[in-house]
Amino acid sequence: MFYGYEMADKRDLFPEIEPYDTGMLKVSDLHSIYYEESGNKNGNPVVFIHGGPGGGTSPRDRRFFDPEAYRIILFDQRGAGKSLPAYELRENTTWDLVDDIEKLRQHLKIDKWVVFGGSWGSTLGLAYSETHPDKVKAIILRGIFTCRRRELLWFYQDGCSLIYPDKFEAYRDHIPEVEQGDLISAYYRRLTGEDEKARLSAAQAWSTWEMATSRMFIDEELLKKAEKDTWCLQFARIECHYFVNGIFMKSESQLLDNADKLSNIPVTIIQGRYDMVCPAETAWLLHKKLPKADFHIVQDAGHSTKEEGIQSQLIEATQKYKHL
Repeated sequence: MFYGYEMADKRDLFPEIEPYDTGMLKVSDLHSIYYEESGNKNGNPVVFIHGGPGGGTSPRDRRFFDPEAYRIILFDQRGAGKSLPAYELRENTTWDLVDDIEKLRQHLKIDKWVVFGGSWGSTLGLAYSETHPDKVKAIILRGIFTCRRRELLWFYQDGCSLIYPDKFEAYRDHIPEVEQGDLISAYYRRLTGEDEKARLSAAQAWSTWEMATSRMFIDEELLKKAEKDTWCLQFARIECHYFVNGIFMKSESQLLDNADKLSNIPVTIIQGRYDMVCPAETAWLLHKKLPKADFHIVQDAGHSTKEEGIQSQLIEATQKYKHL
């Protein structure tokens, strides 16, 4: 176990690389998911699980891993990124995604791999690892999120709004006052309605709120992502779909309750002290369930992997596990 609040030594991302293989894996009659491989074909396999749900992957995601040591696998979850059909909500649940990860592992003929995920990626990484612990070498998690009601209300209803009242106002006031008592449900009605214009404007308002709060200092480049029609529809529709359905868990504490299944797997938990999207309480509760895990609170960081302290701790972790 390591339990630290220290500032990590600055670590830069690894150089930009291109995939040596890409493909579309048909995971159901409806869905096909995009995947890619980069780095060392014979290296230590690692699967990158993106956030959202609905956020998709980017070329930057390859750069957390030493390309000489790792076989780096990225994939876009159902409806996200390059996966098809875009922003489709049918046949799109946490357990569908867990099955997809396992199908991808089998398709790529990988015995065991390192699981890496942040934000929603930590949620899905936990769900997958608790379901298939025998297929996991190590787990690296950042910005822990388990979709308990308390976490959702903090960010989408009342909590983070006290820290970012200026940005919250636009998100809240997109919804008529009579519906503001349950903003997630109000957005869900618009994001799944028949009015395409209303669907898009709700997606942009939802996505802008999250992009505005992801870093300690507002990132204008992140805000521009919310202006992209397809991306914001993927992000907002899929997120809201999962949240109104309690991410399809039997209970809201299911992922924490089952964390003991990971007790024999090396785990690193990395959490920004000032993470407004996924507050540190959930990371702390997970650490208490996994006391042998390396646990790092980054004192000068919020939610984003683009914050120097978060980035450095993530690379520190991937370096630790690269020869497993």
